[in-house]
Amino acid sequence: MTYKTILVHVDESERSNLRVKFAAEIAKAEDAHLIGTAVTGVSRFIYQDGNISASDPNLTIHLNFLRERAEKAVANFNREVETIGVSSHESMVANDEAGGGIGLQARYSDLVVIGQTNHDEPSPSVLPDFPEYIVMNSGRPVLIIPYAGDFNTIAKRPLISWDASRESTRAVTDALPLLKKADVVQVAIFNPKSTPDAHGEQPGADIALYLARHGVKVEVSVHKTSTDIGNALLSLAHDLDSDMIVMGGYGHSRFREMIMGGVTKTILESMTVPVFMSH
Repeated sequence: MTYKTILVHVDESERSNLRVKFAAEIAKAEDAHLIGTAVTGVSRFIYQDGNISASDPNLTIHLNFLRERAEKAVANFNREVETIGVSSHESMVANDEAGGGIGLQARYSDLVVIGQTNHDEPSPSVLPDFPEYIVMNSGRPVLIIPYAGDFNTIAKRPLISWDASRESTRAVTDALPLLKKADVVQVAIFNPKSTPDAHGEQPGADIALYLARHGVKVEVSVHKTSTDIGNALLSLAHDLDSDMIVMGGYGHSRFREMIMGGVTKTILESMTVPVFMSH
């Protein structure tokens, strides 16, 4: 598997350029086409239903503001990728809210790059549950960039949270293009006795062999913890100087109500390094 189309959500937030930087670096390494998309924040269904009236001057002013905001984000994207030197790229403004606009384009992409929700920097075009929605509904792997912290590299020292589940398997497989280029990949298994049949007699041996057959340099560690696994994973990432966490996304959706598993919820709220997540 290779990434040939990478989609990155761009906006006017402080971390947008960092998302673009990492997406562009991956696009260059994979010889992939990079798409930068900004959204206006108004659902496309309102436009389709003809419910927006141009006769309302206040509404028109607000819509123009949202459009100009998105166009400014797209202009910043174009300048950034041209500086980095991405050979194949395009940009667009989607008349939609972020979940619908990015989620729709994600279906035609191999990887989606978005940002963690920052409740101290609310956006008029992005709902707070945006990362959860994209993970659960896009059907694509999602790379989520934290809203805080300094990161010089990505996927050079990734940490895989392995629990032998379907979601975890999907995440590892989706991340293979990045894992193959890593200096070393750490595989962490927490409390393997909770699912002994999935892990086998020697927890981590099967996934290590699978990755080694793909040319991945891998190291496995097994951990027993009575505390929250999400926080234990973040602590381990800090101790190992990991620059990305790879994990499955757990939960289900009921329209826009995201109900996430405990570990997933902890990571999405408290991530300290970029997180590669698949559902």
